[in-house]
Amino acid sequence: MDLTTSPSFASRATALQQSNIRAVTQQVEAVGGINLGQGVCDLPTPEPIKNRAHKAIRDDESIYSHYAGIEPLRRAVLEKEQAYNDVPATSPGEVVVGVGSTGVFVSAAFTLLEEGDEVILFEPFYGYHRNILELTGATIRYVPLGGPESTFDRAAMEDAITDDTKAVVVNTPANPSGKVWTRDELAALVDVLHTHDLVAITDEIYEYMLYDGAEHISLASLPGAYERTITISGFSKAYNVTGWRLGYGVAPAPIAEKMGLMNDLLYICAPRPLQHAALAAFEDLDENYVADLQSDYATRRTLMCETLEDIGFDVPWPDGAYYVLARFDDLAGMRNGFSDDQAACQTLIEEAKIGSVTGRSFYQHPVDGQYQLRFCFAKEIPVLRRACEQLREAFE
Repeated sequence: MDLTTSPSFASRATALQQSNIRAVTQQVEAVGGINLGQGVCDLPTPEPIKNRAHKAIRDDESIYSHYAGIEPLRRAVLEKEQAYNDVPATSPGEVVVGVGSTGVFVSAAFTLLEEGDEVILFEPFYGYHRNILELTGATIRYVPLGGPESTFDRAAMEDAITDDTKAVVVNTPANPSGKVWTRDELAALVDVLHTHDLVAITDEIYEYMLYDGAEHISLASLPGAYERTITISGFSKAYNVTGWRLGYGVAPAPIAEKMGLMNDLLYICAPRPLQHAALAAFEDLDENYVADLQSDYATRRTLMCETLEDIGFDVPWPDGAYYVLARFDDLAGMRNGFSDDQAACQTLIEEAKIGSVTGRSFYQHPVDGQYQLRFCFAKEIPVLRRACEQLREAFE
């Protein structure tokens, strides 16, 4: 077989292609623009975390760790999940440290799901969730959820459930919409889990990015939920280390053990020196770190949302995370270059040198996102101000 001319791909690889987000990144870089598309969070890493990384390297913390992570970090995650999230885990054996929250999601999905299973995914969804679920062979059942202004519709979810449904994915605060699930919504979901004997996988990576009094509640903290929930979070977003690839999951011991073994099979372990560095997030940062983070992101949100509103977008201000999924229905009818999301994305690159993400990236059917673009405001304030100025100038 000549792999250079006629490679024979596995079926799971045949359909893989570069995401729209990565393609936009390259286009923006080519014109020297500002990328508000990909959520890379290119803010500086806190010094205490960098210092711990340097020390771990100097101390030769270089060999494989336990496949589920070094014990001090798993214990620190456990204590954080107990104190901040009210998750009733009791042992480091219920914690798995992996290669980013995405890597932990992969371990969870491949531990739970296989061909013939069905899983509920709410729209708009995070593309990696969908793509990873597809790789397991499971069938995805899409359920509309909407953005910050929307409420979980139990009936819509139950309409999608069949005898083969095994799991549901919950992302709160949500990428791309900025929706934060309320306690009442999560309580209703727990009742659905029990009624239909389902498991939940929650992605809570944006748990500290909250606005206007929104409260992050972990599904696993609700009565009767921990026994059927895998809670996933990580360090990438809150501590500006997206390239370090460190995440974690918390789950009842039997599923955590299998997730750890799956993590071992797929990745061996997360990078050991960086695991030691991550301890600084729990032990060395200023006690006001999270409050300051929330205040800084609230400033960025206001700057981004007001700019988009002023240039003609309909903007549901996010309650959490650091994205805005904005609509441009009116612009589509009155401005050239905004006939749909793909055209609008290209127009902003050409006219404003600003990258965004097409709305179709977050829906099963492209038409559902055809008048939406996602903007990321996880940028240093001077960079974000410049981006907003470029947007305003393009619409003068």
